[in-house]
Amino acid sequence: MSVATLAPRVHPARRVARALGDTATITRRNLLHYTRVPINLFFSLVQPVMFVLLFRYVFGGAIHPPSKVPYVDFLLPGVFVQTVAFGAVSTSIGLAEDLQQGLVERFRALPMARAAVLAGRTSADLCRNVVVVVIMTGVGFAVGFRPSGSATAFLAAVGLILLFAYALSWGFAFIGLSAPNSETAQVMSFPLLFPLTFASSSFVPVQFMPGWLRGFATYQPVSVTATACRDLMIGGPVATWVVQSVLWTTGFLVVMIPLAVWRYRSSSR
Repeated sequence: MSVATLAPRVHPARRVARALGDTATITRRNLLHYTRVPINLFFSLVQPVMFVLLFRYVFGGAIHPPSKVPYVDFLLPGVFVQTVAFGAVSTSIGLAEDLQQGLVERFRALPMARAAVLAGRTSADLCRNVVVVVIMTGVGFAVGFRPSGSATAFLAAVGLILLFAYALSWGFAFIGLSAPNSETAQVMSFPLLFPLTFASSSFVPVQFMPGWLRGFATYQPVSVTATACRDLMIGGPVATWVVQSVLWTTGFLVVMIPLAVWRYRSSSR
């Protein structure tokens, strides 16, 4: 009789409950890390505030959206998306640090769900993004942001932003597990982010871009999500862009979660 036959069978419901418990434990561990190293959280909040202030007061007088809405109302939804996209880099850096310090190897030695380390990291970063979005909303209102949509539409836009951020975190988790250290993880992440965030509709209307760039800038995931959130917050043709954003986000999750889990299982330091 084989060892596999003698091993006790675990009910699927208990297995799921155990995986959720392990994920909650790792999430709590990562959130506690933010409280013990508050400077990391501080700088993750300072950067988006600086983007809002700089684009609002430096470029705001020179950029005029064709829809005649105030530039600050055009800008803020794009800055929300840009901020959570840049914040997703912390997932890759954090996992690379855990690998470099041998913490992931200790987790592997524990009787815990394999995906809990990754799910806990991405869930903690999702919680951080909630705080970032709340603070940015307050700063936006302070500099003149006045969404004309309903409160429900605004909350739907925030949910779309957070879902997009969560999907990106899984992609950057794969990068963090593939990098030899946290510095390399950061270097690997930004060349992917810069074209997506700046060649997008986050800061300027795509109509102002060269024709050869306009197609990419219109339909790439950051632009699609920024446009969907903008239409939800200040009014516009919502359905098409929201559907496209959800499709992009779902595609990221379907592809990147298995890849990240596979990389976690196969990586060794």
